[in-house]
Amino acid sequence: METQLLLPMLKKTVEEVIGDISLFLEGLPVDEAVIAINKMRTAIHEKSPFSSEPVDLVLWVKNDLVHANDYNPNSVAPPEMRLLEHSILKDGYTQPIVTWPNNGIEVVDGFHRHRVGKESDAVREKIHGYLPVVQIRPTQEDKNDRMAATIRHNRARGAHKVESMSEIVVELKRRFWSDERIASELGMDADEVLRLQQITGLAGLFADQDFSEAWEAESFSDGVEEIDEEKI
Repeated sequence: METQLLLPMLKKTVEEVIGDISLFLEGLPVDEAVIAINKMRTAIHEKSPFSSEPVDLVLWVKNDLVHANDYNPNSVAPPEMRLLEHSILKDGYTQPIVTWPNNGIEVVDGFHRHRVGKESDAVREKIHGYLPVVQIRPTQEDKNDRMAATIRHNRARGAHKVESMSEIVVELKRRFWSDERIASELGMDADEVLRLQQITGLAGLFADQDFSEAWEAESFSDGVEEIDEEKI
């Protein structure tokens, strides 16, 4: 019975299916239309030959569901923020915001595009209070991988703060990533990884470590003559 019901649909051309969708969406309130479009896009994405690519599924979500992460190393000065707002108003959103689900929807990349979509009255009105988002692959949902993804996106655009980059490198060290893995994942060489660790300071990395007295003696008294207190 179900097969018989599907036969008329299967015989339809792509143009006819598109026509049916257009008729279905016509006249729907914005919120209902967005829900329907997101469902259709998701269904198409699941059958797409590019389903492994995040950009294959761009969804529109309410901007109040999207929030910043706590480690973004990128910063934009007020003039550049105004330019970004002007660009979005003139050119539209040409890049979605990269996200992952975490107490709502957390930004991995696109923090400033997300801010403009929330804070600019003109942009917010233009896009009906929504934001375009893609979701990173499930294999990147560990915080270490998300932090690395944020830096890769920023470095690819040449926009990042050295101090914040340093803090993330040190944080990844605390999370037991080797220098080699950090260099590979963040697109750095070994010297750059070392310099970024030195900016923040390595002392904090070892604050919770237990060392033997012998280690301490070798580290801090090696090559230093003992002081004769009677000569002081």
